[in-house]
Amino acid sequence: MKILILYYSRTGHTEGLAEEVLRGVERVPGIEGVLKSASKVTKEDFLSADGIIAGSPVYFGTMAAELKKVLDDYVGIRGKMENKIGAAFATSGAPTGGKETTIMSILQAFLIYGMIIVGDPLSATGHYGTAFYGEIDEETRENAAKLGARVALLAKATGEVRKRGQE
Repeated sequence: MKILILYYSRTGHTEGLAEEVLRGVERVPGIEGVLKSASKVTKEDFLSADGIIAGSPVYFGTMAAELKKVLDDYVGIRGKMENKIGAAFATSGAPTGGKETTIMSILQAFLIYGMIIVGDPLSATGHYGTAFYGEIDEETRENAAKLGARVALLAKATGEVRKRGQE
């Protein structure tokens, strides 16, 4: 099973958070994490993934155009994305300023793809997804890893549902 960690990062902060999410995915036996930037992801990466965790910096309270373009470009395969697990994360340069709305913009797209949406586990923030501003701290690193592990565990648990949906 594979979990795709998809991100756009201009300054490296979102990429750094993506790496922490990957660390959590790889904690789950039998799950392969695939880390791809928006410019490198392929349609095959989407199709072969059992879950996608997407991240973006906050741009006007929503996801970056580079990430949105990927989601727009691959909408034609949405019928094949049904019942895959979806989650999101965001970064910003300020304590306020749209991290949750950015996460929600990603999750809205995943809902349209027919995916099963999850947020952070209660042992992390228990909210929409992992987010931080400025420099990443240890608590955020661990919360990102918990999000990755949660998606990986749920992808394993729902594998049979996806198989039945493809029959």
